[in-house]
Amino acid sequence: MSGPIAACATAPFPGAVAVVRISGHDLASRLAPLFRLPEPRMATLRRIRWNGFDERALVLFFPAPASYTGEDLVEAQLHGNPLLVRRFLDALAGLGIRLAEPGEFTRRALLNGKQGLLEVEALRDLMAAATDTQVRMAQARAGGLPPWVHEVKATLAPWIARAEASVDYGEDEDIDLDVVALQADLAQLSQRVGAERRRAEAARWLRDGIRVVLAGRPNAGKSTLFNALAGEDRAIVTDIPGTTRDTLDLRVDVAGLPLLLVDTAGLRDSEDPVERLGVARVEAQLAQADLVLHLIPAGDPGPDPEVLARLAPYAAKVMEVRTQADRVAGALPEGLCVAAAKGDLQALETALRARFLEGHDPSWCLGALATARQRDLLDDLGAQIELLLGLPCPCPPELPASLLQGAWLLLSRLTGDDRAESTLDQVFSGFCLGK
Repeated sequence: MSGPIAACATAPFPGAVAVVRISGHDLASRLAPLFRLPEPRMATLRRIRWNGFDERALVLFFPAPASYTGEDLVEAQLHGNPLLVRRFLDALAGLGIRLAEPGEFTRRALLNGKQGLLEVEALRDLMAAATDTQVRMAQARAGGLPPWVHEVKATLAPWIARAEASVDYGEDEDIDLDVVALQADLAQLSQRVGAERRRAEAARWLRDGIRVVLAGRPNAGKSTLFNALAGEDRAIVTDIPGTTRDTLDLRVDVAGLPLLLVDTAGLRDSEDPVERLGVARVEAQLAQADLVLHLIPAGDPGPDPEVLARLAPYAAKVMEVRTQADRVAGALPEGLCVAAAKGDLQALETALRARFLEGHDPSWCLGALATARQRDLLDDLGAQIELLLGLPCPCPPELPASLLQGAWLLLSRLTGDDRAESTLDQVFSGFCLGK
């Protein structure tokens, strides 16, 4: 993390413009052999010559500490030829400016107090977002600490001070810790943290996506539903049983939920060797699924026993869906019914939101914590508060003091105030060089 760094902040492909970022201390003297820095925050055309190359670049200079990294920061906009960019980076290396590690610009911003850890993780999620909902979620978390974090800190801080005072001076100054009052405050806090834990669990599905496998007997309407959710004809649909011989997957956005939709072969015993291979591949898809939609035609009296037997090991993640509701003349069977051929999927969309978002709109998750690291620490924080609520009254002040300090440490690790190197390495491993 010492010394100046440089990297190309744009994709390493031919294009009109390539942006090279340079960060470090005293860049004016360091870059003097190549070009003179312009006035701060004024885009200026500079002529750069090195090793036979003669390039005109638009240069921007952001002096420390008012820059992205908190150090001197220079951005040079060159012609977007990847070879030219590499040669420019080589010239910078000759001046002692090394190539940045992945995420090193943002890591320096964090260490220099320009960004918080939650903001950094939101930036990483924004770069990886593939749906509108994922973009909005990342942007909502990029504005700093969520309000509930301030509420938790405001509740814990005075109690930590009282508990520590009771431990250190209780006997001499007759300072007692009112455990009943502490637990009354923590009961409200527990509800707040519990609500955030539920939102975080829902937000992780929006962030990571949901792998949904369509399963059922042949001609149960799997490919028809696949096409309806995809909004286009991607799977072949016929009345001939066993048409689907292999798995087919597609990323779709349904009711604001990012789904990886997997169409599979109909589950049955078959003498056709090709169809048997297709059926054999369904097992692996069922094991990987977050949700299995067991499709049963609405005209069938009930589920196929053979299909039920195959799905039994995955019962916890199976949702029954009655298909081809438009083909039933009389009353529809109980349960979730769809008519995919006519685009009638409202009941399925409602069921998906109920299962993964507690019935809410995806906007309910905006600003919620979503990464595995954040969720684990949030769960640990909730468990720590429950331990405090379970303390007997009265009890030695050392017990609540220790548990309160533990809760504060978990909160510090969540927000990045306690910056363990292993945590930072995990966060920044997903960044590109120019970030």
